[in-house]
Amino acid sequence: MSSTPLPGIGVRYDLTTREHRRLSVVAQRDGTRTLSAYAKDDPDACAMSVRLTSGEAETLIDALMPTHHSPNLLSTTELGLVAERVELSVASHWNGRLLGDTRMRTETGVSIVAVLRRAEAIPSPGPDFRLAGGDTLIVIGTREGVDAAATILGRE
Repeated sequence: MSSTPLPGIGVRYDLTTREHRRLSVVAQRDGTRTLSAYAKDDPDACAMSVRLTSGEAETLIDALMPTHHSPNLLSTTELGLVAERVELSVASHWNGRLLGDTRMRTETGVSIVAVLRRAEAIPSPGPDFRLAGGDTLIVIGTREGVDAAATILGRE
């Protein structure tokens, strides 16, 4: 699989199957996805294109992945820790506020180890880091803590 950044749009992922069929997924920054399949006899001719909402894309991911896998799950360890991506919506209560205002570590015990903003990764953001709608926070902690963090960050 290859990926191509699409400035201002998102990322396009291209895959050629074992049967030599070409598929692509354009992951838009707003969470929507466009899945395209190309004609077998002409790999440049799009035979089918389906636009999916972020919820529909998650449902499709769940159908394609084993049930124990979460699409936001980055990793698990034998220590019982998980790392997940948590998206901050534009309508979030925390949009424009400082990370320290969330009291994330105090309330949930989790650590926010990085923030993905557009095409930039901000490692180890401090309490004075200003959150913005559209940010994706990389959160590490226990399953319960990460779930609580997602609830807090989802507050509108």
